[in-house]
Amino acid sequence: MSPDALIAHVVGASALILVAAHVGGWLARRLKQPYIVGQLAAGIALGPTVLGALAPGAYDALFPDAVGPALTGFAQFSLVVFLFLVGYELDLKLLGDRARTAVITAVAAFVVPMAVGSGCALLFQDWLHGLGMPRHLTPSMVVFAGIALSITAVPVLTAIVRENGLASTVPGVVAMSAAGLLDVIGWTVLAGTLLDSGHDQSLGWAWRALLAVGFTALMLVGGRPLLRRLLWRTRLEPSLRLALLIGFALGSAWVTHALGLHVIFGALLAGVVVPRERGGRLDPDLVRPLHDVGSLLLPFFFVISGQSVTLRGVDGAGWLTLLVVTVLAVVTKVGSGSVAARLTGLGRHDARTVGVLLSARGLTELIALNAGHQAGLLSAPLYTVLVFMALATTLLTQPMLYLVGRLAAREPDRGPVLPVEPAPAPQQAPAPAPEVS
Repeated sequence: MSPDALIAHVVGASALILVAAHVGGWLARRLKQPYIVGQLAAGIALGPTVLGALAPGAYDALFPDAVGPALTGFAQFSLVVFLFLVGYELDLKLLGDRARTAVITAVAAFVVPMAVGSGCALLFQDWLHGLGMPRHLTPSMVVFAGIALSITAVPVLTAIVRENGLASTVPGVVAMSAAGLLDVIGWTVLAGTLLDSGHDQSLGWAWRALLAVGFTALMLVGGRPLLRRLLWRTRLEPSLRLALLIGFALGSAWVTHALGLHVIFGALLAGVVVPRERGGRLDPDLVRPLHDVGSLLLPFFFVISGQSVTLRGVDGAGWLTLLVVTVLAVVTKVGSGSVAARLTGLGRHDARTVGVLLSARGLTELIALNAGHQAGLLSAPLYTVLVFMALATTLLTQPMLYLVGRLAAREPDRGPVLPVEPAPAPQQAPAPAPEVS
């Protein structure tokens, strides 16, 4: 393919991706579902599963192999920007006087699904062999199976909390605080899993882990003061400051990728390192454009994820696996979150609400699955099953919240409850919510 033809294909494919993804997101919002559900559905529809099956000629014309690297580059760039913003917005000070409840709930909502997922992987190795996995799973594959069930999507949860008017309520604050802690635990365990799976690296696991810890310490100890001096003691134009910080995030992502980790870890670390404004406020000149860039480019990630979703290797056993995995994902997350919240002082209905909210997976699950698939921890059929599980659990969150509300209206709650007034959250600069949440 000539350079001119390649450019034309990339431009045409990009136009289709952006329009289809945002139309899908708009339709999802009309159906009272998170925006990401529509974007993910559009990404799968543009992949080999739908478009490739219904119109293979059109699929090959729109997405020839030559445009794959360009679209993958857009997808990786969008992930770096999005997760850089997630790291910047992560604020565990939101815990306030509910730290004990949030910590115990987060640990329970991670450990129980993690144990169930890893245990099922060990018990049903022969079953998973039918989905393209090796007969003898490696420790990294077993741990990753647990991670796939234990993830909570903070951006999706935040959007659901906001849209249901729960942001200033006890269950809303506890769920968001616990989800933030879950993110820290989950990404840390995932980082170790990916390091252990990097068999093609020239350095051994121990050396790469040591370098990763050293790089993290360097970023936290040296990066933050340097950025504080740059952002607070100089009067850079907002556009120049934004460009420098995105470059900083890309450089951090490149380092973690070179160490055998995914670019997502470098992006998250860069966001955590960036200091906030005085008083703990978010910088609106940074938040707004990052939201805009993430909202614009994340559809490329959904399409790239959808390209790996294929139904060809998913037979009856695969669909049964999807049903079992979805049930386990919902039951373990809702059950562990609800029980832990209840035992730490929340009322019955508030505890149920926390458990349901923590069951939302969405984009965070897709990012983890994509990283695991690239690292060889998932076969293509199992990746497809888990992507549909992420979509199903995200779709089920809103109906389950409705059921919890109906139960609350019918049953008096005589259990102990926390104070109704939520803990004060740090003041943040107003910024429009990203459509990708």
